[in-house]
Amino acid sequence: MGNQMQSFPCLHRIQTMYAEFSEKERKIADYILSNPQHLVHSTINQVADDLLVADATVFRFCKRIGFSGFQAMKIALAAEAARPEIEVNEAIKDTDSEKAVAVKVFESNIQTLRDTIHTFNQKHLHDAVEFIRKANSVIFYGFGSSAIVALDAHEKFLQTDLKTAAYTDPHLQLLSAAKLTSDDAAILISHFGSDKDMLKLLHAIQENGAKTIGITQFAKSPLSQKVDVPLFTVSQETDFRSSSFSSRIVQLSIIDALYVNVMVKTKDENEEVLQKSKETYTV
Repeated sequence: MGNQMQSFPCLHRIQTMYAEFSEKERKIADYILSNPQHLVHSTINQVADDLLVADATVFRFCKRIGFSGFQAMKIALAAEAARPEIEVNEAIKDTDSEKAVAVKVFESNIQTLRDTIHTFNQKHLHDAVEFIRKANSVIFYGFGSSAIVALDAHEKFLQTDLKTAAYTDPHLQLLSAAKLTSDDAAILISHFGSDKDMLKLLHAIQENGAKTIGITQFAKSPLSQKVDVPLFTVSQETDFRSSSFSSRIVQLSIIDALYVNVMVKTKDENEEVLQKSKETYTV
């Protein structure tokens, strides 16, 4: 995943990928998360001895989360510890007022957006915008809790001169994929990025040569590995919200970012369309 991996804070990276880890990897992850400062002052041999695993197992873990080795991970942790972070505590208490609960939810959403910014890759964003801008038609496909995001994206891009559509039903998704060509772009939105129907659809889309963009969680998933351009979200599970629910805030924001980028680059072409849309809303 290149540069965006190196800029993404180590602890957030571990937390986001935790569900994908093996039993041994989780053992190492728990060790780091419980006391990152201790690891900064440890050697790979000391960590391996503490966990009763081989040095190579620790080294492979460092590679797994995107670092070149143990030393690179230590440097990232040290830099992260030195950088002031916004403290967000969404632990809802029985004694919290309604406003206190609302503030904690908002703060958690803000932190989720901040964490996702670290995953941004300039080339991926540029390629995604160019795929959309140059496409004959742009089709949005939403899966599970991300279905509503596809519908929102369709509504936004109706305010451009692009042909656009959104599909959330698996049968209709496959029917629409059969009509795509190499001149089209497909945007697949899925939190986990591993749904079987989605992967079947992705294969059908790519068979017809359409450009593919995936919006999915920051973790190794079939969707992120198979699309032409992956765009990542970062979200964590809390007591009252699954990670897939909180990821929708980020997915919507990524769609907003793509839309505004396209509008900036095609301002002259889309000025009339946008004006008509504004007039329609005021009627």
